[in-house]
Amino acid sequence: MPDYTTSVEIRATPEQVFDFLVTPDGMTAWMGQHAVLDPVEDGIFAVDIAGAPIRGTYLEVTRPERVVVSWGVAGSDDLPPGSTTVIFTLTAIEAGTLVQLEHRGLPDDRVPGHADGWSHFLPRLADVSAGRVPADDSDWLPLPVRGLS
Repeated sequence: MPDYTTSVEIRATPEQVFDFLVTPDGMTAWMGQHAVLDPVEDGIFAVDIAGAPIRGTYLEVTRPERVVVSWGVAGSDDLPPGSTTVIFTLTAIEAGTLVQLEHRGLPDDRVPGHADGWSHFLPRLADVSAGRVPADDSDWLPLPVRGLS
């Protein structure tokens, strides 16, 4: 299965960015409408994103450098809860923080949709981490739902 990687530079400290990955209010400020999070090893990671119930667990939580979660969709046959892994690596840089994201284990046909999602959500993480209010995205839908290929 392929991996998807990307990164974003954020004008905030790793400590500030980290909190947006481990708290329900922080997470839903940039991704999802509802979150239940327990940021400890084997703790729950549940985020509802554009109608998709993303479910998994925290696999690693190392403040403020790294967050690793298992990731999948409740009710999905090809991407069940916890079937893939998302790794956030936060590195202090002169301008703030470099967030490197790696999404491992995606089925081939799920890579374009997840690439689209991450390219939508990571700039929102940059906005909220830097104290900006991101644009409303309540009408955003994942790539396959929008009918794009």
